[in-house]
Amino acid sequence: MTTAAKDITIEVRAGIQPGILTSLSSRSLLRREVAAGGPQWLPAVLIFGSIAAVAYSDFIVSSVSLGYLYILPLGISAMFLRTQISYALIAVCVFLHDLFGPPYLSSLARITHNLTAVGFTFVVYVVQRYVKQREQLDKTVRQQRDQLLQDVELAAQVQRMFLPIHRPAIPGLEIAGMMQPARGVSGDYYDYIPIDEHTVQIVIADVAGKGVPAALLMAATAAAVQLEAREKRDMLEVVNRLNSGLHSLSDSNRYVTLLLADIDARGHSLRYVNCGHNPALLFQAKTHDVVPLNSSCFPIGMFDSDACAINSANLTAGDILVLYTDGVTEAENSRGEEFGMERLSTLIRHGHTLSAAGLMNHILESVTDFSRDVGFADDATILVVRFTFDSM
Repeated sequence: MTTAAKDITIEVRAGIQPGILTSLSSRSLLRREVAAGGPQWLPAVLIFGSIAAVAYSDFIVSSVSLGYLYILPLGISAMFLRTQISYALIAVCVFLHDLFGPPYLSSLARITHNLTAVGFTFVVYVVQRYVKQREQLDKTVRQQRDQLLQDVELAAQVQRMFLPIHRPAIPGLEIAGMMQPARGVSGDYYDYIPIDEHTVQIVIADVAGKGVPAALLMAATAAAVQLEAREKRDMLEVVNRLNSGLHSLSDSNRYVTLLLADIDARGHSLRYVNCGHNPALLFQAKTHDVVPLNSSCFPIGMFDSDACAINSANLTAGDILVLYTDGVTEAENSRGEEFGMERLSTLIRHGHTLSAAGLMNHILESVTDFSRDVGFADDATILVVRFTFDSM
């Protein structure tokens, strides 16, 4: 076996793959933070190339001393190389200047000129101190960012606990709902709460604003709605109690749009209160019309007291009720056009034969495709109720 073959065998047995030694040598020169990412050879080539360029300039220009130019590669080395190597390069630069620089008239002049090493050392020290402070600051910012992301994810998990897990099994009704946050947490909320074996209460709400403040207020709203639903109060009483509670928790700049509806599958009827929310859309199977269920009172929490009225609608088999938040209709494309209620109504009319879940997914896919180049700027929530009374 030849010597070269033996060397290769030793490297393989030691677990060192060919091409790794060059990387290890460059990594050993660089500071840990620099070696962690990017091409490791580039800073070393830049630094040693700069030293060689200064030495060559010092050699060809014999009339003037160019030793001060070594400050440039030494400053760069202080940013990229390990501390010990940066200080060792000071001695290298002084030696190169003595070797290639103009001759000294006396030994005193040589000693005096070599004291520039003190200046080089000061420059390296200052640059390294500055770089370490920046790295420490970056590390602190990353830790705080990671902690904030963990907190936001925890808040999102808590928020998801308020969303419904199981769909109510009420004959004659198909129900499907989803929420897509624009950020980690959402200011939207929806729920469907069974009242008895043939009645379900559905709710959709949207807090003014985005981010964590909106999510916190929405959590309070969700908890209050679920608590009120257990008491089996009238819708107007529920709305008034929610309004009083939320108004005391926030100022008038923080309010909640809410649509609360009771659906009676046995009586084929819908009773609802719309508190400043986007109009729900009711597809009527007999006429293929899409009728908006407009708001009848102010948003929850905007004023101390709120006078509301209960509206109603009769239902027939094949009718579809679609509730949504403004993140759906206000989604924009690259030209700044909004998706709008007209497009949403057309989707409902053309997709009326789909199941509740199928129509919900079709709406979400259409809005996502519409705003593909821009993305969702606000939370998007969709709740679909399909009435299949003939199957009862």
